Amino acid sequence: MARVKTIYVCQECGHTSPKWLGRCPDCDKWNTIVEERESGTGKGFFQLNPQASPLSISGVGSIAEKRVQTGVEELDRVLGGGMVPGACVLVGGDPGIGKSTLLLQAMGGLAKNGHNVLYVSGEESMSQIRLRGERLGAVGSGNLFVWSETSVERIIDAVRETKPEVLVVDSIQTMHTEEIESSPGSVSQLREASLKLITLAKSMEMPVFLIGHVTKDGAIAGPRVLEHMVDTVLYFEGRTGYIYRILRAVKNRFGSVMEIGVFEMKDSGLSEVRNPSEVFLQERPDGASGSCVMASLEGTRVVLVEVQALVSKAFFGVPRRTVVGVDYNKVILLIAVLEKKANLSLSDHDIFVKVAGGIRIEEPAVDLAIAASLISNHLEKPIDQKTFVFGEVGLAGEVRAITQAGHRIKEGQKLGFKKCVMPKDNLKGLAPVSGVEYIGVATVKEAIGALFD
Repeated sequence: MARVKTIYVCQECGHTSPKWLGRCPDCDKWNTIVEERESGTGKGFFQLNPQASPLSISGVGSIAEKRVQTGVEELDRVLGGGMVPGACVLVGGDPGIGKSTLLLQAMGGLAKNGHNVLYVSGEESMSQIRLRGERLGAVGSGNLFVWSETSVERIIDAVRETKPEVLVVDSIQTMHTEEIESSPGSVSQLREASLKLITLAKSMEMPVFLIGHVTKDGAIAGPRVLEHMVDTVLYFEGRTGYIYRILRAVKNRFGSVMEIGVFEMKDSGLSEVRNPSEVFLQERPDGASGSCVMASLEGTRVVLVEVQALVSKAFFGVPRRTVVGVDYNKVILLIAVLEKKANLSLSDHDIFVKVAGGIRIEEPAVDLAIAASLISNHLEKPIDQKTFVFGEVGLAGEVRAITQAGHRIKEGQKLGFKKCVMPKDNLKGLAPVSGVEYIGVATVKEAIGALFD
């Protein structure tokens, strides 16, 4: 009989201990260590290609030309141009955000184009999958196979028998392997089940999509090693009350990271948004102070978004600072820069900053837009409707150059903007764009003069 070993595993970070502990010594979380039993047979270890020997990298064949298009352009963009044979993609997001909808919709399109697809669900029955497929228009092709199953061993046997071109597992937290005695969703089960499915993908050169649950903090549930094991990690984002969803790549071995795809949630499923800049600016107020448009670079795509700010006199002891869509500490830093370098008195004001449309901006180029919107609302002077900005702001009040200035300006031109306030250093070697006036600024004070004089 196989030797059974009892271990205690943290369900947050995967730390193992020979005895129970109240607090995990690695992640410092309380009451996350549970008892698990695992077999010591070693059957869970696989080899991708036991007969292969080391080769020169120049002698290894390329798979770049073998990418398969899903038919959903926004998904293909985020994946880096389509699915790569043998790649394992982990898709995470809040409950009900549209993860299963997106993949079933994409797999339905693949099946209609003649590709054999296997969709395995551990959360829905086969009749429930069909009901959802009818709503999404994924029913009607004999190439889309669905299955309600949670055993990894049975899934692997079925894949080797039917040989689908793409496999979807919804979700990885419901899968279990018979070689581990712990319950589905535990750290040991997640690690072992994922390893087997990833090995299957590599050995058969078949793309595999794993849908993952997220914790209350928004991270994919399970050990962090799960994100290191897969080739691509996609997060499906969206805020309550917004109809738009953003698919963001945070890890991609075969494409650009931080690439985004934009979708609109409708009754019939997810609809692609081909021009997100127009969508995010369509409800922009006319002549309102505190509104500034900036050109953000998301992967290879330029998106124009509106940054809004509200500055009002504080009537309590400690002024409030509320930030949505950008980093909180970035806004606090910029407030200090404006007070010191632009002689603005903001310390006794409540300040609210928001990126309209539910999108989140991480790049440094948003600094100048945040500063401009704060100045605009504080001075009650609106920024011209046909002006957009971008640039990084340093602690000395200088405006630093950013990347891809030419692409940002061209996107502004498409939407009818006439003036661009940008870092002065970006003007060097920049080709003129018809109908757009460039204004280079070196400091925050110069930016104030360019925007409000």
